[in-house]
Amino acid sequence: MNKRVAILISGSGSNMVALAQSMTGDHPGRACLVLSNDPQAGGLAKARAMGIPTAVVDHRPFKGDRAAFEAALMEPLLAAAPDLIALAGFMRVLTPDFVARFEGRMLNIHPSLLPKYKGLNTHARAIAAGDTEAGCTVHEVTAALDDGPILGQARVPVLPGDTAETLAARILPLEHQLYPAVLRRVLEGKRAPIALP
Repeated sequence: MNKRVAILISGSGSNMVALAQSMTGDHPGRACLVLSNDPQAGGLAKARAMGIPTAVVDHRPFKGDRAAFEAALMEPLLAAAPDLIALAGFMRVLTPDFVARFEGRMLNIHPSLLPKYKGLNTHARAIAAGDTEAGCTVHEVTAALDDGPILGQARVPVLPGDTAETLAARILPLEHQLYPAVLRRVLEGKRAPIALP
């Protein structure tokens, strides 16, 4: 019996596509829903083209009322009955109450080598700090932002002349390798962190 995976997105959905494409054959999971807070998110059309059910809960009408937004978000999520939730470029901070509901069953990918550079503008911050390497991290979601147990990391060197954009472009393909690898391991009951490459 395959595990059901709901994927939350806010944008183009490149990590969502990598996750969904990995969940075939003998993979223990299948994508059961792609849910976005933005009706214009490019990833919604990609999910529909892949035959994955989609839903949208636009955060804007809630005007900062996070509890009300999350209550609305919960409706399509619970209807899809996911065993695990994968945040893939979902750009809303979730409340501790929401996170607690799915404790141990929610993953996120973050574009830095956590615990460095939680939050936004991670690539620019790594360059400004003079770091010699950067990368991405898949972690379990907890109530604290970008702070849960690390399940996998991938690293790239920071090159002379790198900009936030060039560094991001080199890291993104690693995100597309790392996240599916960690997802599969978690669905198989393995939580020991892995490193790529």
